[in-house]
Amino acid sequence: MKHIVILGDGMADWPVEKLGGKTLLQYAKTPYMDLLAKKGRTGMLKTVQDGFHPGSEVANSSILGYDQNEVYEGRGPLEAASIGVDLNADDMAIRCNIICIEGDHIKNHSCGRLETEEGDVLIQYLQQELADAPDIVAKYGHIVHFYTGVQYRHLLVIKGGSKHLLCTPPHDVPLQPWRPLLVKPDLEAERKSGKTTRLNATETAELLNELIVKSQELLAKHPLNARRTAEGKDPANSIWPWAGGYRPHMVPLTETFPQIRRGAVITAVDLIRGIGSLAGLRVIDVQGATGLYDTNYEGKAQAAIDALKTDDFVYLHVEASDEAGHDGDLDLKLLTIENLDRRAIKPIYEEVKNWGVPGTETADMEPVAIAVLPDHPTPVAHRTHTNEPIPFLIYAPGIEPDGVETFDEVACKEGCYGQLEKDGFIRTFMNIN
Repeated sequence: MKHIVILGDGMADWPVEKLGGKTLLQYAKTPYMDLLAKKGRTGMLKTVQDGFHPGSEVANSSILGYDQNEVYEGRGPLEAASIGVDLNADDMAIRCNIICIEGDHIKNHSCGRLETEEGDVLIQYLQQELADAPDIVAKYGHIVHFYTGVQYRHLLVIKGGSKHLLCTPPHDVPLQPWRPLLVKPDLEAERKSGKTTRLNATETAELLNELIVKSQELLAKHPLNARRTAEGKDPANSIWPWAGGYRPHMVPLTETFPQIRRGAVITAVDLIRGIGSLAGLRVIDVQGATGLYDTNYEGKAQAAIDALKTDDFVYLHVEASDEAGHDGDLDLKLLTIENLDRRAIKPIYEEVKNWGVPGTETADMEPVAIAVLPDHPTPVAHRTHTNEPIPFLIYAPGIEPDGVETFDEVACKEGCYGQLEKDGFIRTFMNIN
Protein backbone atom coordinates (compact mmCIF):
# COMPACT_ATOMS: atom_id res chain seq x y z
CA MET A 1 0.00 0.00 0.00
CA LYS A 2 1.25 3.46 -0.93
CA HIS A 3 0.29 6.50 1.10
CA ILE A 4 -0.48 10.14 0.32
CA VAL A 5 -1.27 12.93 2.79
CA ILE A 6 -3.18 15.84 1.24
CA LEU A 7 -2.97 18.82 3.58
CA GLY A 8 -4.97 22.04 3.25
CA ASP A 9 -3.03 24.44 5.44
CA GLY A 10 -5.24 26.36 7.88
CA MET A 11 -8.38 24.88 6.29
CA ALA A 12 -10.22 24.32 9.59
CA ASP A 13 -12.25 27.20 11.00
CA TRP A 14 -14.88 28.32 13.50
CA PRO A 15 -18.65 28.52 12.94
CA VAL A 16 -19.50 31.65 10.95
CA GLU A 17 -22.75 33.52 11.52
CA LYS A 18 -22.89 34.62 7.88
CA LEU A 19 -22.82 30.93 6.90
CA GLY A 20 -25.74 30.05 9.16
CA GLY A 21 -23.49 28.98 11.99
CA LYS A 22 -21.60 26.48 9.86
CA THR A 23 -17.83 26.23 9.55
CA LEU A 24 -16.30 26.74 6.12
CA LEU A 25 -15.72 23.02 5.69
CA GLN A 26 -19.39 22.39 6.47
CA TYR A 27 -20.55 25.11 4.07
CA ALA A 28 -18.15 24.62 1.16
CA LYS A 29 -18.96 22.31 -1.74
CA THR A 30 -16.45 19.50 -1.20
CA PRO A 31 -17.91 16.36 -2.80
CA TYR A 32 -14.61 14.50 -2.90
CA MET A 33 -13.64 15.18 0.71
CA ASP A 34 -17.13 14.04 1.69
CA LEU A 35 -16.88 10.96 -0.55
CA LEU A 36 -13.58 9.92 1.02
CA ALA A 37 -14.96 10.52 4.51
CA LYS A 38 -18.04 8.42 3.69
CA LYS A 39 -15.95 5.60 2.19
CA GLY A 40 -13.23 5.84 4.84
CA ARG A 41 -12.73 6.53 8.51
CA THR A 42 -12.44 9.79 10.37
CA GLY A 43 -11.38 11.39 13.63
CA MET A 44 -9.86 14.43 15.25
CA LEU A 45 -6.17 15.16 15.72
CA LYS A 46 -4.40 17.36 18.23
CA THR A 47 -1.53 18.73 16.14
CA VAL A 48 -0.15 21.24 18.65
CA GLN A 49 1.49 19.74 21.72
CA ASP A 50 0.94 21.47 25.04
CA GLY A 51 3.32 24.36 25.58
CA PHE A 52 3.91 25.05 21.88
CA HIS A 53 2.64 27.86 19.67
CA PRO A 54 0.20 26.70 16.95
CA GLY A 55 2.58 27.38 14.10
CA SER A 56 2.74 25.41 10.87
CA GLU A 57 6.20 24.12 11.78
CA VAL A 58 4.82 22.54 14.95
CA ALA A 59 1.62 21.23 13.36
CA ASN A 60 3.13 19.75 10.19
CA SER A 61 6.06 18.05 11.90
CA SER A 62 3.64 16.71 14.54
CA ILE A 63 1.44 15.26 11.78
CA LEU A 64 4.54 13.42 10.55
CA GLY A 65 5.01 12.00 14.04
CA TYR A 66 7.81 14.14 15.45
CA ASP A 67 7.81 14.91 19.17
CA GLN A 68 8.24 18.67 19.50
CA ASN A 69 10.09 18.27 22.79
CA GLU A 70 12.81 16.48 20.84
CA VAL A 71 12.96 18.31 17.51
CA TYR A 72 11.52 21.81 17.87
CA GLU A 73 13.94 24.56 16.89
CA GLY A 74 11.61 27.10 15.28
CA ARG A 75 10.98 27.88 11.63
CA GLY A 76 14.34 29.39 10.82
CA PRO A 77 16.39 26.17 10.72
CA LEU A 78 13.67 24.40 8.73
CA GLU A 79 13.69 27.09 6.09
CA ALA A 80 17.48 27.00 6.04
CA ALA A 81 17.28 23.30 5.19
CA SER A 82 14.78 24.08 2.45
CA ILE A 83 16.91 26.65 0.64
CA GLY A 84 20.16 24.75 1.13
CA VAL A 85 21.82 26.87 3.81
CA ASP A 86 24.11 24.53 5.75
CA LEU A 87 24.05 25.71 9.35
CA ASN A 88 27.05 25.42 11.64
CA ALA A 89 26.52 24.35 15.23
CA ASP A 90 26.61 27.95 16.52
CA ASP A 91 24.41 29.46 13.78
CA MET A 92 21.06 30.82 14.93
CA ALA A 93 18.68 30.78 11.96
CA ILE A 94 15.53 32.85 12.20
CA ARG A 95 12.60 33.35 9.84
CA CYS A 96 12.71 36.84 8.30
CA ASN A 97 9.45 38.13 6.87
CA ILE A 98 9.39 41.23 4.74
CA ILE A 99 6.25 42.96 5.99
CA CYS A 100 4.30 46.15 5.45
CA ILE A 101 4.41 48.84 8.13
CA GLU A 102 1.90 51.68 7.86
CA GLY A 103 2.63 54.49 10.30
CA ASP A 104 3.20 52.88 13.69
CA HIS A 105 1.25 49.72 12.87
CA ILE A 106 1.81 46.40 11.13
CA LYS A 107 -0.49 46.56 8.13
CA ASN A 108 0.11 42.96 7.09
CA HIS A 109 2.63 40.14 7.39
CA SER A 110 3.24 39.69 3.66
CA CYS A 111 3.15 43.06 1.86
CA GLY A 112 -0.11 41.90 0.32
CA ARG A 113 1.63 40.13 -2.54
CA LEU A 114 5.42 40.16 -2.91
CA GLU A 115 6.93 38.19 -5.76
CA THR A 116 10.06 36.15 -5.04
CA GLU A 117 12.02 38.16 -7.58
CA GLU A 118 11.14 41.35 -5.69
CA GLY A 119 12.03 39.78 -2.38
CA ASP A 120 15.41 38.71 -3.76
CA VAL A 121 16.20 42.28 -4.81
CA LEU A 122 15.39 43.57 -1.33
CA ILE A 123 17.25 40.79 0.51
CA GLN A 124 20.42 41.35 -1.53
CA TYR A 125 20.10 45.07 -0.87
CA LEU A 126 19.75 44.45 2.88
CA GLN A 127 22.78 42.15 2.87
CA GLN A 128 24.92 44.83 1.27
CA GLU A 129 23.55 47.93 2.97
CA LEU A 130 22.64 46.50 6.38
CA ALA A 131 24.39 43.22 7.19
CA ASP A 132 27.66 44.45 5.69
CA ALA A 133 27.24 48.06 6.82
CA PRO A 134 30.41 49.43 8.48
CA ASP A 135 28.67 50.30 11.76
CA ILE A 136 27.10 46.82 12.08
CA VAL A 137 30.37 45.08 11.22
CA ALA A 138 32.36 47.31 13.61
CA LYS A 139 29.93 46.56 16.45
CA TYR A 140 29.25 42.86 15.86
CA GLY A 141 31.61 41.57 13.17
CA HIS A 142 30.53 39.71 10.02
CA ILE A 143 27.89 37.65 11.76
CA VAL A 144 24.69 38.79 10.02
CA HIS A 145 23.61 37.03 6.82
CA PHE A 146 20.36 37.43 4.86
CA TYR A 147 19.23 34.66 2.50
CA THR A 148 16.47 34.81 -0.11
CA GLY A 149 13.54 32.48 0.40
CA VAL A 150 10.14 32.61 -1.32
CA GLN A 151 7.88 35.65 -1.75
CA TYR A 152 7.85 37.45 1.62
CA ARG A 153 9.40 34.55 3.58
CA HIS A 154 13.17 34.83 3.96
CA LEU A 155 15.99 33.78 6.27
CA LEU A 156 18.34 35.59 8.63
CA VAL A 157 21.33 33.83 10.19
CA ILE A 158 23.20 35.25 13.18
CA LYS A 159 26.49 33.45 13.74
CA GLY A 160 26.83 32.89 17.47
CA GLY A 161 23.36 34.29 18.18
CA SER A 162 21.11 33.08 20.98
CA LYS A 163 17.80 31.40 20.18
CA HIS A 164 16.33 32.34 23.56
CA LEU A 165 14.13 35.14 22.30
CA LEU A 166 10.53 36.24 22.67
CA CYS A 167 9.36 37.02 19.14
CA THR A 168 5.89 37.75 17.81
CA PRO A 169 4.80 36.08 14.55
CA PRO A 170 3.66 38.98 12.35
CA HIS A 171 0.61 37.11 11.07
CA ASP A 172 -0.64 37.04 14.68
CA VAL A 173 -0.75 40.82 15.02
CA PRO A 174 -2.21 42.53 11.95
CA LEU A 175 -3.03 46.22 12.52
CA GLN A 176 -1.25 46.31 15.88
CA PRO A 177 1.53 48.79 16.84
CA TRP A 178 4.91 47.29 15.99
CA ARG A 179 7.19 48.91 18.57
CA PRO A 180 5.78 47.05 21.62
CA LEU A 181 6.26 43.82 19.64
CA LEU A 182 10.00 44.12 19.11
CA VAL A 183 12.20 41.16 20.07
CA LYS A 184 12.81 40.56 23.76
CA PRO A 185 15.31 38.21 25.46
CA ASP A 186 13.92 35.09 27.12
CA LEU A 187 16.23 35.21 30.12
CA GLU A 188 14.56 32.33 31.96
CA ALA A 189 14.95 29.98 28.98
CA GLU A 190 18.54 31.10 28.55
CA ARG A 191 19.28 30.40 32.21
CA LYS A 192 17.71 26.94 32.06
CA SER A 193 19.61 25.99 28.90
CA GLY A 194 23.03 26.68 30.39
CA LYS A 195 24.30 27.24 26.83
CA THR A 196 26.85 29.98 26.24
CA THR A 197 26.70 31.76 22.89
CA ARG A 198 28.80 34.48 21.31
CA LEU A 199 25.92 36.91 21.78
CA ASN A 200 23.71 36.30 24.79
CA ALA A 201 19.93 36.61 24.54
CA THR A 202 19.89 40.30 25.45
CA GLU A 203 22.59 41.14 22.91
CA THR A 204 20.90 39.07 20.20
CA ALA A 205 17.56 40.81 20.80
CA GLU A 206 19.27 44.22 20.65
CA LEU A 207 20.92 43.31 17.34
CA LEU A 208 17.67 42.07 15.80
CA ASN A 209 15.78 45.18 16.87
CA GLU A 210 18.53 47.36 15.44
CA LEU A 211 18.21 45.48 12.15
CA ILE A 212 14.42 45.96 12.13
CA VAL A 213 14.64 49.73 12.64
CA LYS A 214 17.47 50.20 10.15
CA SER A 215 15.69 48.03 7.57
CA GLN A 216 12.73 50.39 7.68
CA GLU A 217 15.00 53.35 7.00
CA LEU A 218 16.64 51.57 4.05
CA LEU A 219 13.58 49.97 2.49
CA ALA A 220 11.52 53.17 2.64
CA LYS A 221 13.73 54.75 0.00
CA HIS A 222 14.27 51.71 -2.22
CA PRO A 223 13.07 52.24 -5.84
CA LEU A 224 11.18 48.95 -5.79
CA ASN A 225 8.94 50.25 -3.02
CA ALA A 226 8.44 53.56 -4.81
CA ARG A 227 7.21 51.56 -7.79
CA ARG A 228 4.97 49.34 -5.64
CA THR A 229 3.41 52.37 -3.99
CA ALA A 230 2.81 54.03 -7.37
CA GLU A 231 1.06 50.85 -8.52
CA GLY A 232 -1.22 50.90 -5.48
CA LYS A 233 0.53 47.95 -3.81
CA ASP A 234 1.67 47.72 -0.21
CA PRO A 235 5.34 48.65 0.22
CA ALA A 236 7.70 45.97 1.49
CA ASN A 237 9.20 48.28 4.06
CA SER A 238 10.38 46.30 7.08
CA ILE A 239 11.92 43.00 8.05
CA TRP A 240 10.38 41.04 10.90
CA PRO A 241 12.46 38.20 12.38
CA TRP A 242 10.82 35.43 14.43
CA ALA A 243 10.99 31.70 15.26
CA GLY A 244 14.73 31.25 15.55
CA GLY A 245 16.68 28.15 16.48
CA TYR A 246 19.68 25.93 15.83
CA ARG A 247 20.09 23.02 13.44
CA PRO A 248 17.56 20.31 14.47
CA HIS A 249 17.99 16.57 14.41
CA MET A 250 15.06 14.71 12.85
CA VAL A 251 15.14 10.96 12.25
CA PRO A 252 14.19 10.30 8.62
CA LEU A 253 10.76 8.75 8.09
CA THR A 254 12.44 5.91 6.21
CA GLU A 255 14.03 4.82 9.50
CA THR A 256 10.79 5.04 11.46
CA PHE A 257 8.57 3.38 8.85
CA PRO A 258 10.27 0.60 6.86
CA GLN A 259 7.42 0.69 4.35
CA ILE A 260 8.67 4.10 3.22
CA ARG A 261 11.66 3.34 1.03
CA ARG A 262 11.33 6.59 -0.88
CA GLY A 263 9.13 9.60 -0.24
CA ALA A 264 8.39 13.06 -1.59
CA VAL A 265 7.06 16.41 -0.42
CA ILE A 266 5.24 18.86 -2.73
CA THR A 267 4.76 22.42 -1.50
CA ALA A 268 5.30 26.07 -2.37
CA VAL A 269 6.39 26.91 1.19
CA ASP A 270 10.02 26.85 2.33
CA LEU A 271 9.04 25.80 5.83
CA ILE A 272 7.37 22.61 4.60
CA ARG A 273 10.19 21.95 2.15
CA GLY A 274 12.58 22.12 5.10
CA ILE A 275 10.53 19.74 7.22
CA GLY A 276 10.32 17.35 4.29
CA SER A 277 14.05 17.52 3.60
CA LEU A 278 14.96 16.86 7.23
CA ALA A 279 12.41 14.02 7.29
CA GLY A 280 14.27 12.39 4.39
CA LEU A 281 11.75 13.24 1.66
CA ARG A 282 12.78 14.50 -1.75
CA VAL A 283 11.38 17.92 -2.65
CA ILE A 284 9.37 18.20 -5.87
CA ASP A 285 9.08 21.68 -7.38
CA VAL A 286 5.95 22.51 -9.37
CA GLN A 287 5.90 25.39 -11.80
CA GLY A 288 3.24 27.91 -10.86
CA ALA A 289 2.99 26.79 -7.22
CA THR A 290 2.59 30.11 -5.39
CA GLY A 291 1.37 29.34 -1.88
CA LEU A 292 -1.65 31.56 -2.60
CA TYR A 293 -5.17 31.17 -4.03
CA ASP A 294 -3.78 31.19 -7.58
CA THR A 295 -1.45 28.25 -7.03
CA ASN A 296 -1.18 25.54 -9.65
CA TYR A 297 -3.52 22.96 -8.11
CA GLU A 298 -3.56 20.78 -11.23
CA GLY A 299 0.23 20.80 -11.49
CA LYS A 300 0.61 19.82 -7.85
CA ALA A 301 -1.96 17.05 -8.21
CA GLN A 302 -0.20 15.66 -11.29
CA ALA A 303 3.15 15.84 -9.50
CA ALA A 304 1.65 13.84 -6.65
CA ILE A 305 0.25 11.22 -9.04
CA ASP A 306 3.60 10.91 -10.80
CA ALA A 307 5.40 10.60 -7.45
CA LEU A 308 3.08 7.81 -6.33
CA LYS A 309 4.23 5.78 -9.31
CA THR A 310 7.79 5.71 -7.96
CA ASP A 311 7.54 6.61 -4.27
CA ASP A 312 5.89 4.97 -1.28
CA PHE A 313 4.84 8.15 0.54
CA VAL A 314 3.82 11.61 -0.70
CA TYR A 315 3.10 14.71 1.41
CA LEU A 316 1.12 17.20 -0.68
CA HIS A 317 0.83 20.57 1.05
CA VAL A 318 -1.37 23.43 -0.20
CA GLU A 319 -0.99 26.79 1.57
CA ALA A 320 -3.81 28.80 -0.01
CA SER A 321 -6.48 28.46 2.72
CA ASP A 322 -4.08 29.59 5.42
CA GLU A 323 -3.22 32.80 3.57
CA ALA A 324 -6.91 33.54 2.98
CA GLY A 325 -7.57 32.99 6.68
CA HIS A 326 -4.78 35.40 7.63
CA ASP A 327 -6.35 37.97 5.32
CA GLY A 328 -9.74 37.46 6.97
CA ASP A 329 -11.23 36.83 3.52
CA LEU A 330 -14.22 34.50 3.96
CA ASP A 331 -15.15 34.17 0.29
CA LEU A 332 -11.56 33.56 -0.77
CA LYS A 333 -11.04 30.90 1.88
CA LEU A 334 -14.20 29.11 0.76
CA LEU A 335 -12.86 29.21 -2.80
CA THR A 336 -9.50 27.74 -1.76
CA ILE A 337 -11.20 24.87 0.06
CA GLU A 338 -13.39 24.11 -2.94
CA ASN A 339 -10.39 24.38 -5.27
CA LEU A 340 -8.45 21.88 -3.17
CA ASP A 341 -11.37 19.45 -3.43
CA ARG A 342 -12.10 19.93 -7.13
CA ARG A 343 -8.66 20.61 -8.57
CA ALA A 344 -6.39 18.42 -6.42
CA ILE A 345 -8.25 15.75 -4.44
CA LYS A 346 -10.59 14.84 -7.32
CA PRO A 347 -7.90 14.15 -9.95
CA ILE A 348 -5.73 12.27 -7.46
CA TYR A 349 -8.59 10.04 -6.30
CA GLU A 350 -9.91 9.44 -9.81
CA GLU A 351 -6.42 8.43 -10.95
CA VAL A 352 -5.56 6.04 -8.11
CA LYS A 353 -8.95 4.60 -7.14
CA ASN A 354 -8.49 1.56 -9.42
CA TRP A 355 -4.82 0.96 -8.76
CA GLY A 356 -4.48 -2.70 -7.80
CA VAL A 357 -8.10 -3.54 -8.68
CA PRO A 358 -8.27 -6.86 -10.60
CA GLY A 359 -9.64 -6.57 -14.12
CA THR A 360 -8.66 -2.92 -14.59
CA GLU A 361 -5.86 -1.42 -16.68
CA THR A 362 -4.05 -0.51 -13.45
CA ALA A 363 -4.41 -3.90 -11.77
CA ASP A 364 -0.63 -4.23 -11.50
CA MET A 365 -0.29 -0.87 -9.69
CA GLU A 366 0.06 -0.76 -5.93
CA PRO A 367 -3.11 0.58 -4.21
CA VAL A 368 -3.04 3.94 -2.47
CA ALA A 369 -4.25 5.07 0.96
CA ILE A 370 -5.32 8.72 1.12
CA ALA A 371 -5.44 11.02 4.14
CA VAL A 372 -6.92 14.52 4.04
CA LEU A 373 -6.57 17.07 6.82
CA PRO A 374 -5.58 20.64 7.71
CA ASP A 375 -2.64 21.29 10.01
CA HIS A 376 -4.43 23.79 12.29
CA PRO A 377 -7.38 26.18 12.11
CA THR A 378 -6.84 29.69 10.74
CA PRO A 379 -10.26 31.22 11.44
CA VAL A 380 -11.18 34.14 9.20
CA ALA A 381 -12.67 35.92 12.23
CA HIS A 382 -9.39 35.58 14.14
CA ARG A 383 -6.92 35.91 11.24
CA THR A 384 -4.28 33.72 12.87
CA HIS A 385 -3.67 30.13 13.92
CA THR A 386 -5.45 28.47 16.82
CA ASN A 387 -4.66 25.19 18.54
CA GLU A 388 -7.99 23.34 18.46
CA PRO A 389 -7.90 19.72 17.24
CA ILE A 390 -8.50 19.36 13.51
CA PRO A 391 -10.57 16.82 11.53
CA PHE A 392 -8.91 14.12 9.45
CA LEU A 393 -10.00 11.31 7.16
CA ILE A 394 -8.26 8.14 6.06
CA TYR A 395 -9.43 6.24 2.99
CA ALA A 396 -8.00 3.07 1.50
CA PRO A 397 -9.45 0.37 -0.77
CA GLY A 398 -11.30 -2.14 1.37
CA ILE A 399 -11.32 -0.06 4.56
CA GLU A 400 -14.48 -0.44 6.65
CA PRO A 401 -16.31 2.92 6.84
CA ASP A 402 -17.23 4.36 10.22
CA GLY A 403 -20.57 5.91 9.23
CA VAL A 404 -19.43 9.55 9.06
CA GLU A 405 -20.97 11.13 5.97
CA THR A 406 -19.08 14.42 5.56
CA PHE A 407 -15.64 15.89 6.20
CA ASP A 408 -15.76 18.75 8.66
CA GLU A 409 -14.98 19.77 12.23
CA VAL A 410 -18.33 18.56 13.61
CA ALA A 411 -18.89 15.29 11.75
CA CYS A 412 -15.39 13.95 12.31
CA LYS A 413 -15.85 14.13 16.08
CA GLU A 414 -18.08 11.08 15.65
CA GLY A 415 -15.42 9.15 13.73
CA CYS A 416 -14.09 5.81 14.89
CA TYR A 417 -10.56 7.10 15.52
CA GLY A 418 -11.73 9.47 18.25
CA GLN A 419 -9.08 12.08 19.04
CA LEU A 420 -5.45 11.22 18.33
CA GLU A 421 -2.31 13.12 19.29
CA LYS A 422 1.50 13.02 18.93
CA ASP A 423 2.41 10.23 16.46
CA GLY A 424 -1.03 8.61 16.67
CA PHE A 425 -2.17 9.83 13.26
CA ILE A 426 0.90 8.91 11.21
CA ARG A 427 1.22 5.49 12.81
CA THR A 428 -2.46 4.78 12.24
CA PHE A 429 -2.17 5.91 8.63
CA MET A 430 1.03 4.02 7.86
CA ASN A 431 -0.43 0.83 9.36
CA ILE A 432 -3.08 0.81 6.60
CA ASN A 433 -1.81 -2.00 4.37
